[in-house]
Amino acid sequence: MNPIHAAAAAALVALTALPAAADAVDYDLDPGHSQVLFSYEHLGFSTTWNLFSGWQGKIAFDAEDPAASSVSVSIPTDALFTGWDARFEHFMSDAFFDAANNDLVTFTSTDIEVTGDDTAKITGDLTLNGITKPVVLDARLTQHAMHPMENRDWLGFYATTTLKRSDFDMGEYVPAVSDEVEVRISIEAGKAAN
Repeated sequence: MNPIHAAAAAALVALTALPAAADAVDYDLDPGHSQVLFSYEHLGFSTTWNLFSGWQGKIAFDAEDPAASSVSVSIPTDALFTGWDARFEHFMSDAFFDAANNDLVTFTSTDIEVTGDDTAKITGDLTLNGITKPVVLDARLTQHAMHPMENRDWLGFYATTTLKRSDFDMGEYVPAVSDEVEVRISIEAGKAAN
C-alpha cells in the first residue's frame, strides 16, 4: 500500500475509534422532587419562606459540553404554598402575582457559562407577574447517575439567585418588607422516554 494511503487509512481508523461527540439528552423534571423556595425579611422581625412545588420542566443536558445545555420550566402561579391562606390570597392578588391574569411563572435559559467541574451560571428569561427580565442562577450539578428505583439516567441540580420584587411590579410594602427575595431551587430530572 502507498505510504500516503496507509497514513490516511490509519488516520481514518483513529478518527472512527474516537467516541462520537455527545448531543444534549432530554430530561423531564420530577415534579415530586423539584421545588423553588423563596424568602424575604418582614419588618426586621422575621424571615418568611414560601414554596413552589409540583411543576413541570425540561432540561436538555449535554454531559460533554454543559454550556450547550438548556432548561425551561413552567410553574403554575397557584402552585405556591405559603402555609397561611390569607397570605396565599394576598399573593394571588394584583398586588403581587396577579394570578387571574398571569397563571404561569416561566424560566427559559438563554446562556450557560461553565464556572467549574460541576458549577455554572445559567442566564435566562424569567417571566413573573407578566413581566420578563433576565436572571442569572448560580447552579451546581449535585448528581448525575442511574436512579436506583427508576432505573434510568437521572440529574440533580441546586441553584440560587436574588430577585428584586419591584423589578416585577410586586413592590408593595418596600422597604418595610424587603425588596430583595432570596431564591433557592432544588430539582431532579429523569431521562425522557424515547
